[in-house]
Amino acid sequence: MRRFLLVATLALYPHPADAWGRTAHAVIDRAAIDAIPDDGPTFLRRHADYIAASASLPDGWRNDAEGFSKIEEDPNHGWFREQFTFLTPIPRSRYAFILALYKRYEAIRLRDPATAARTNVRWTGTLPYAAMEAYQRLIVCMRVVRAARANGQDTAAPEQQCAFQAILLGHYIGDGSQPLHDSIHSDGWRGPNPRGYTRDRSIHARFESGFVDAIGLTVTDIRPRIGPPAHQSGDMFDGVLRFLDQSGDQVETIYRLEQRGGFRDSDDKEVRTLVYERTAAGAAMLRDMLCRAWAQSASPPAKVSPSPLDPSNPRFDPETGSAAP
Repeated sequence: MRRFLLVATLALYPHPADAWGRTAHAVIDRAAIDAIPDDGPTFLRRHADYIAASASLPDGWRNDAEGFSKIEEDPNHGWFREQFTFLTPIPRSRYAFILALYKRYEAIRLRDPATAARTNVRWTGTLPYAAMEAYQRLIVCMRVVRAARANGQDTAAPEQQCAFQAILLGHYIGDGSQPLHDSIHSDGWRGPNPRGYTRDRSIHARFESGFVDAIGLTVTDIRPRIGPPAHQSGDMFDGVLRFLDQSGDQVETIYRLEQRGGFRDSDDKEVRTLVYERTAAGAAMLRDMLCRAWAQSASPPAKVSPSPLDPSNPRFDPETGSAAP
């Protein structure tokens, strides 16, 4: 019966669905907020229902009908690392990254037009930049929460602003924890395929939506796997890149499990374990970034001199018009 129900559920997903599906995104966000320690941004617990209910909001900004929104938002949900192995290190500026891709496109478009056609942000993704942008906006709005508290003012509005940024950060980190968002093999195996993995695009939805919904994923399933807080020191952008690499390393595991029929049985322990491990990793990373943002918000903004917009800044990039962070 469980096998029948899973097959029936998968039939509802003939095309790739929202990243991780609504279920897993909501579970990741709730689990992260539940795991915030008492010295963290505990005010987010009051907004947990709003955050979880809105966990898939950024996916709605990717509709074909809203072209301006789609062009800006679509790349924020992926990080196809095989596409930019020529970039070392990864630029710390979204715009420097885009310009580097274009230069690569120009360099190879005549001798390798097939690769050039996918050397752009639509086929590489910009996920770590979207995550860092939401993370730093969280720091800013958390400072406002702290200031309101210190002045005896109502914190409702700044808390809601923080909750909205937590929705964005949670979505991008949740996407990043799903290995198929971190590889060119996001929707079926691409290129040479010596192990004969499926090229069926539906693998994405069958893993992250069909199987997840069939097992009825809950916060209880992943809570013991989240672990203690981490990422409270070191460079946050580098931490996000490592997180995405660790997730991307699991891509072939997903294809191997699909190949042996693991997605057809909701009782398959190895697939369940992978779902639990990956969603727990997403919840842990989100919890850590929320707590790190809260800790950083206790200090006023650092003075940057010369300004990032000043050409005399030693990191100033004339092509982007600013210094990378």
